[in-house]
Amino acid sequence: MQDLFAPADGFQTLTMDGADVALLARLDLGRPDAEVLAELIAEVPWRAERIVVFGREVAQPRLSAWYGDADAAYTYSGLHLRPRPWTPLLADLKQRVERASAAEFNSVLLNYYRDHRDGMGFHADDEPELGPRPTIASLSLGERRVFVMKRRLARGAPPSAVAPVRIPLDSGSLLLMRGQTQRHWLHGVAKLARPCGPRINLTFRRILR
Repeated sequence: MQDLFAPADGFQTLTMDGADVALLARLDLGRPDAEVLAELIAEVPWRAERIVVFGREVAQPRLSAWYGDADAAYTYSGLHLRPRPWTPLLADLKQRVERASAAEFNSVLLNYYRDHRDGMGFHADDEPELGPRPTIASLSLGERRVFVMKRRLARGAPPSAVAPVRIPLDSGSLLLMRGQTQRHWLHGVAKLARPCGPRINLTFRRILR
């Protein structure tokens, strides 16, 4: 099997046409992952949102929450999110992610996958308030889940000859998507047939003002 990664500054860079994606296997959280995961599960006011997909309102197969600076409002899939203020834990995680990624963020979307029945369909983080070349930093906690990326095609285009890229994300890993990635690639997390434990994913973003 071809090795998709090449080491660079602690991150492994994926070789993908039209994408700038890198993976850090382990971010120092300053405390055990299990403690951070348990605190987030217990203290975040998780919501079961309803989103619009292909013109139809459906329930998200996961729980979510939006935090950030006071003016970091965000809209996606028909949802209009006003940020909750940073908690001490989330502010600390943001600083650690910023140091590792050499980027600055003013918001974070938390997704809580309770078990194998929760997932996320293919999509791109291409909302106007993120700008044309957003940097998205994705921190995983808890159960390993596979993050899948596939080429983004124009409506009616034939299937891509480029195989999807599957990236197992372990607890404590940090995935960066930068540059033109959202323009050319979609990403998602599939539901599983087998039972698994909980996972929280924190995607740090910068909302343009």
